[in-house]
Amino acid sequence: MGTAEDTAGGETQAWGEVTPDAARRLLVAAVEAFAERGYHATTTRDIAGRAGMSPAALYIHYKTKEELLHRISRIGHAKALEILRTAARREGAATERLADAVSSFVRWHAGGRTTARVVQYELDSLGPDARAEILALRRQCDAEVRGIIEDGVSSGEFDVLDVKGTTLAVLSLCIDVARWFTVDGPMTPDEVGALYADLVLRMVGVAK
Repeated sequence: MGTAEDTAGGETQAWGEVTPDAARRLLVAAVEAFAERGYHATTTRDIAGRAGMSPAALYIHYKTKEELLHRISRIGHAKALEILRTAARREGAATERLADAVSSFVRWHAGGRTTARVVQYELDSLGPDARAEILALRRQCDAEVRGIIEDGVSSGEFDVLDVKGTTLAVLSLCIDVARWFTVDGPMTPDEVGALYADLVLRMVGVAK
Protein backbone atom coordinates (compact mmCIF):
# COMPACT_ATOMS: atom_id res chain seq x y z
CA MET A 1 0.00 0.00 0.00
CA GLY A 2 1.36 3.41 -0.96
CA THR A 3 1.67 6.27 1.46
CA ALA A 4 -1.07 8.21 -0.29
CA GLU A 5 -3.46 5.36 0.36
CA ASP A 6 -2.40 5.22 3.99
CA THR A 7 -3.62 8.77 4.53
CA ALA A 8 -7.16 8.13 3.29
CA GLY A 9 -10.05 8.78 5.61
CA GLY A 10 -12.26 11.43 7.10
CA GLU A 11 -11.19 14.47 9.05
CA THR A 12 -12.02 12.96 12.42
CA GLN A 13 -9.97 9.82 11.80
CA ALA A 14 -6.78 11.46 13.05
CA TRP A 15 -8.21 11.91 16.54
CA GLY A 16 -8.75 8.25 17.34
CA GLU A 17 -5.90 8.39 19.86
CA VAL A 18 -7.67 11.08 21.92
CA THR A 19 -9.59 9.60 24.82
CA PRO A 20 -12.02 9.58 26.52
CA ASP A 21 -14.83 10.33 24.08
CA ALA A 22 -15.64 13.67 25.73
CA ALA A 23 -12.06 14.86 25.27
CA ARG A 24 -12.16 13.86 21.61
CA ARG A 25 -15.49 15.62 21.04
CA LEU A 26 -14.09 18.80 22.55
CA LEU A 27 -10.95 18.60 20.45
CA VAL A 28 -12.92 18.09 17.22
CA ALA A 29 -15.18 21.00 18.17
CA ALA A 30 -12.11 23.17 18.80
CA VAL A 31 -10.67 22.28 15.38
CA GLU A 32 -13.92 23.33 13.70
CA ALA A 33 -14.17 26.55 15.71
CA PHE A 34 -10.53 27.56 15.24
CA ALA A 35 -10.73 26.90 11.49
CA GLU A 36 -13.95 28.87 11.13
CA ARG A 37 -13.38 31.80 13.48
CA GLY A 38 -9.67 31.78 14.27
CA TYR A 39 -8.08 30.93 17.60
CA HIS A 40 -8.35 34.37 19.21
CA ALA A 41 -12.00 34.89 18.23
CA THR A 42 -13.03 31.51 19.62
CA THR A 43 -14.06 31.17 23.27
CA THR A 44 -14.14 28.09 25.45
CA ARG A 45 -17.92 28.54 25.54
CA ASP A 46 -17.98 28.31 21.73
CA ILE A 47 -16.03 25.06 21.85
CA ALA A 48 -18.11 23.49 24.58
CA GLY A 49 -21.32 24.48 22.81
CA ARG A 50 -20.22 22.82 19.57
CA ALA A 51 -19.42 19.67 21.52
CA GLY A 52 -22.82 19.73 23.21
CA MET A 53 -21.25 20.21 26.62
CA SER A 54 -21.10 22.86 29.32
CA PRO A 55 -18.09 25.20 29.59
CA ALA A 56 -17.31 23.65 32.98
CA ALA A 57 -17.05 20.22 31.36
CA LEU A 58 -14.28 21.47 29.06
CA TYR A 59 -11.98 22.23 31.99
CA ILE A 60 -12.17 18.65 33.17
CA HIS A 61 -10.16 17.64 30.11
CA TYR A 62 -8.27 20.80 29.09
CA LYS A 63 -6.99 23.44 31.49
CA THR A 64 -6.94 26.21 28.88
CA LYS A 65 -7.90 26.97 25.29
CA GLU A 66 -4.20 27.02 24.45
CA GLU A 67 -3.81 23.47 25.74
CA LEU A 68 -6.41 22.40 23.19
CA LEU A 69 -4.59 24.17 20.37
CA HIS A 70 -1.28 22.72 21.49
CA ARG A 71 -2.64 19.18 21.46
CA ILE A 72 -4.25 19.67 18.04
CA SER A 73 -1.02 21.09 16.66
CA ARG A 74 1.18 18.40 18.21
CA ILE A 75 -0.93 15.51 16.91
CA GLY A 76 -1.28 17.15 13.49
CA HIS A 77 2.43 17.81 13.10
CA ALA A 78 3.27 14.30 14.30
CA LYS A 79 0.99 12.92 11.58
CA ALA A 80 2.57 15.19 8.97
CA LEU A 81 6.01 14.02 10.02
CA GLU A 82 4.91 10.38 9.85
CA ILE A 83 3.64 10.87 6.29
CA LEU A 84 6.85 12.51 5.10
CA ARG A 85 9.14 10.13 6.98
CA THR A 86 7.38 7.07 5.59
CA ALA A 87 7.82 8.35 2.04
CA ALA A 88 11.40 9.50 2.60
CA ARG A 89 12.57 6.19 4.06
CA ARG A 90 10.88 3.80 1.66
CA GLU A 91 13.03 1.91 -0.84
CA GLY A 92 13.33 3.36 -4.31
CA ALA A 93 14.82 6.21 -6.26
CA ALA A 94 14.66 9.77 -4.98
CA THR A 95 12.23 10.62 -7.79
CA GLU A 96 9.73 8.02 -6.57
CA ARG A 97 10.16 8.99 -2.93
CA LEU A 98 9.68 12.71 -3.59
CA ALA A 99 6.55 12.06 -5.67
CA ASP A 100 5.17 9.86 -2.88
CA ALA A 101 5.99 12.42 -0.20
CA VAL A 102 4.34 15.27 -2.09
CA SER A 103 1.22 13.38 -3.18
CA SER A 104 0.68 12.01 0.33
CA PHE A 105 1.32 15.34 2.05
CA VAL A 106 -1.01 17.15 -0.34
CA ARG A 107 -3.68 14.50 0.12
CA TRP A 108 -3.49 15.00 3.88
CA HIS A 109 -3.87 18.77 3.55
CA ALA A 110 -6.80 18.45 1.14
CA GLY A 111 -8.63 15.56 2.80
CA GLY A 112 -8.16 17.03 6.28
CA ARG A 113 -8.22 20.68 5.24
CA THR A 114 -10.06 21.89 8.37
CA THR A 115 -7.51 20.30 10.68
CA ALA A 116 -4.61 21.29 8.43
CA ARG A 117 -5.62 24.95 8.44
CA VAL A 118 -5.46 25.02 12.22
CA VAL A 119 -2.25 22.99 12.40
CA GLN A 120 -0.41 25.06 9.81
CA TYR A 121 -1.73 28.59 10.37
CA GLU A 122 -2.25 28.99 14.13
CA LEU A 123 1.35 28.45 15.23
CA ASP A 124 1.79 32.03 16.43
CA SER A 125 -1.15 31.62 18.81
CA LEU A 126 0.86 29.19 20.95
CA GLY A 127 2.95 30.25 23.93
CA PRO A 128 6.77 30.11 23.75
CA ASP A 129 7.27 26.55 25.09
CA ALA A 130 4.49 24.98 23.02
CA ARG A 131 5.59 26.91 19.94
CA ALA A 132 9.18 25.70 20.36
CA GLU A 133 7.98 22.08 20.49
CA ILE A 134 5.96 22.48 17.28
CA LEU A 135 8.81 24.27 15.51
CA ALA A 136 11.05 21.30 16.33
CA LEU A 137 8.53 18.99 14.62
CA ARG A 138 8.43 21.33 11.63
CA ARG A 139 12.20 21.21 11.35
CA GLN A 140 12.01 17.42 11.26
CA CYS A 141 9.44 17.61 8.45
CA ASP A 142 11.77 19.95 6.60
CA ALA A 143 14.69 17.57 7.12
CA GLU A 144 12.82 14.61 5.61
CA VAL A 145 12.00 16.48 2.40
CA ARG A 146 15.44 18.07 2.22
CA GLY A 147 17.00 14.62 2.58
CA ILE A 148 15.09 13.29 -0.42
CA ILE A 149 16.13 16.27 -2.53
CA GLU A 150 19.76 15.90 -1.45
CA ASP A 151 19.63 12.22 -2.41
CA GLY A 152 18.25 13.16 -5.82
CA VAL A 153 20.98 15.72 -6.39
CA SER A 154 23.65 13.20 -5.36
CA SER A 155 22.26 10.52 -7.68
CA GLY A 156 21.92 12.92 -10.59
CA GLU A 157 18.13 12.61 -10.69
CA PHE A 158 17.54 16.22 -9.67
CA ASP A 159 19.02 19.47 -10.99
CA VAL A 160 18.73 21.78 -7.97
CA LEU A 161 21.03 24.70 -7.22
CA ASP A 162 19.51 25.66 -3.84
CA VAL A 163 18.37 22.62 -1.85
CA LYS A 164 17.25 24.62 1.18
CA GLY A 165 15.22 27.07 -0.88
CA THR A 166 13.69 24.32 -2.98
CA THR A 167 12.70 22.39 0.15
CA LEU A 168 10.91 25.48 1.46
CA ALA A 169 9.14 25.95 -1.88
CA VAL A 170 7.98 22.31 -1.97
CA LEU A 171 6.61 22.38 1.58
CA SER A 172 4.94 25.76 1.06
CA LEU A 173 3.24 24.49 -2.11
CA CYS A 174 1.85 21.46 -0.29
CA ILE A 175 0.72 23.33 2.83
CA ASP A 176 -1.15 26.00 0.83
CA VAL A 177 -3.59 23.33 -0.38
CA ALA A 178 -5.33 23.50 3.01
CA ARG A 179 -6.11 27.16 2.38
CA TRP A 180 -7.95 26.81 -0.94
CA PHE A 181 -9.14 23.21 -1.35
CA THR A 182 -12.90 22.58 -1.18
CA VAL A 183 -14.91 19.40 -1.60
CA ASP A 184 -17.04 21.21 -4.18
CA GLY A 185 -14.04 21.96 -6.37
CA PRO A 186 -13.17 20.27 -9.66
CA MET A 187 -10.47 17.96 -8.22
CA THR A 188 -10.31 15.26 -5.56
CA PRO A 189 -7.50 15.08 -2.97
CA ASP A 190 -5.95 12.24 -5.00
CA GLU A 191 -6.02 14.31 -8.18
CA VAL A 192 -4.50 17.35 -6.50
CA GLY A 193 -1.82 15.12 -4.98
CA ALA A 194 -0.93 13.67 -8.36
CA LEU A 195 -0.84 17.13 -9.97
CA TYR A 196 1.42 18.56 -7.27
CA ALA A 197 3.75 15.57 -7.40
CA ASP A 198 4.18 16.19 -11.13
CA LEU A 199 4.75 19.91 -10.58
CA VAL A 200 7.38 19.31 -7.91
CA LEU A 201 9.26 16.77 -10.04
CA ARG A 202 9.38 19.35 -12.81
CA MET A 203 10.59 21.91 -10.24
CA VAL A 204 13.60 19.73 -9.37
CA GLY A 205 14.41 19.09 -13.03
CA VAL A 206 13.10 15.58 -13.61
CA ALA A 207 12.61 15.07 -17.34
CA LYS A 208 9.12 13.86 -18.25
